[in-house]
Amino acid sequence: MSPASRFTRIIWIVLDSVGIGALPDAADYGDVGRNTLGHIAESRALRLPTLVSLGLANIAPLAHLSPAASPMAAYGKSATHSPGKDTTTGHWEMAGIWLPHAFPTYPHGFPPEIIGAFERQVGRKTLGNKPASGTEIIKELGAEHVRTGYPIVYTSGDSVFQVATHEDVIPIAELYRMCEIARALLDGPNKVGRVIARPFAGPVGNFQRTPRRHDYAVEPPAPMLMDVLVEKNVPIRGIGKIHDIYNGRGIGDYLTTVSNADGMQKLADALATQARGLIFANLVDFDMLYGHRKDVEGFAKSLEEFDAALATFLPKLQSSDLLILTADHGCDPDSRWPTTDHSREYVPIVAYAPGQGTAPTGRNLGIRETLSDIGQTVAENFGTAIPHGISFLEQLGSQ
Repeated sequence: MSPASRFTRIIWIVLDSVGIGALPDAADYGDVGRNTLGHIAESRALRLPTLVSLGLANIAPLAHLSPAASPMAAYGKSATHSPGKDTTTGHWEMAGIWLPHAFPTYPHGFPPEIIGAFERQVGRKTLGNKPASGTEIIKELGAEHVRTGYPIVYTSGDSVFQVATHEDVIPIAELYRMCEIARALLDGPNKVGRVIARPFAGPVGNFQRTPRRHDYAVEPPAPMLMDVLVEKNVPIRGIGKIHDIYNGRGIGDYLTTVSNADGMQKLADALATQARGLIFANLVDFDMLYGHRKDVEGFAKSLEEFDAALATFLPKLQSSDLLILTADHGCDPDSRWPTTDHSREYVPIVAYAPGQGTAPTGRNLGIRETLSDIGQTVAENFGTAIPHGISFLEQLGSQ
C-alpha cells in the first residue's frame, strides 16, 4: 500500500437500493417521479439521528427530517453514467467500468432457445419462466416443484436469470451446477448481468429462502478498482454479495451475510481484524426484503435499524479511517408506481472521516456525474487510478 495513503483504511458500505430521487433520464426507464428515500420519508417521520447528523438530509429535501446545521461528514449525490438500473451496473460503475449498453432484460420471460437449451443440459423441464417476486413465485410454484422436481426459473426487471429449488428436492450442489450451466449459456446478446441460485426450504405453505444464495456474475472488464488495488498490495475484504458481483476478482477475503444486522456485525468484526486497506460491504435487505416487495413501512424500519447500528459502529472507527455510505440504484416502494423493479435514481454519498481534525466538516460534494467518482476517490487514496471518475479525496480534509 502506498505510504502516502491519506486514509489507512476505507470502509465502504452500499445501502442496496437506497436512491434519493429520479435521474434526468428517468423517463427512459418509466421512473419519472420515483424517489426511494423521499417517498419513505413522506410516509411517516423517520428516526434517523445518526444519518441526519452526518448530512443525509442535507443532500436533498426529506420530509420530517431537518438538514444538519453542521454536518459531521461530506455529502452529495451521484448519477449513474451507464445505462441500466441494476446491481451489477451500479457496482461495476463504482469500480470504474462504464457500460456501452444495458444488460438485457426479459419482461416476457426467456426465449425458447434459451429455456430449451437449459432444460436439455440440466435434464429437467422448468417451471415459471416469467418476471416475478422471488417470494411470490415460490408460493405460486413451490408445491409443483416439490411434486415434479422441476426447477423454477424466473427473472425480474433486472438482468437476472434466477433458479429456485427446494434444498430437499434438489441438493444445493446440483442447484449450483444448474446455475453454472445457465451462466455458460447466457452469452452474446443474452449475456445477463447475473445468474442467481435461490434455494429455499420448509414445508408446502411455509417455504422460506435459505442463506445459501449464490450469484454468478459476468466477469468484469479490466482494469477496475479491485485490479489496481491488488497491484498496490491493498488488502480487500468483501462483505455480503460484493464477492459475487465482481466474480471474486481481487477480493482476497470475503464473508456472506444473512441480513443487514449480520452485515453490520461482520463490518464491526472486520474493524478488529483488518488494520488497513478496503472493507467493502453491500447491505441487501433494503432491496430484497422491502423495495421489491413494495413494503414502505418495512423499508422505513430497516433504515431506522441501520441508523441505530451505525450509531454503535461509528465509535469503533479509527482516526485514520474513512467511511463511505452510498447506494447502487433506487427501488422506490411507493404504491403509486405498480412496478416492483429498481428505479433510475441518484444515490446519496456520505463520506465521514473521524480524524479530519481542523479540516472543514459538512463539505458539499455536489452532484457527481458518475458513480466512478467514489471508486476514483478510493483509488487515489491508495496511490492508483481507475479508468473513469473524478476523485473527491481533496475535499475530505487531511489527517
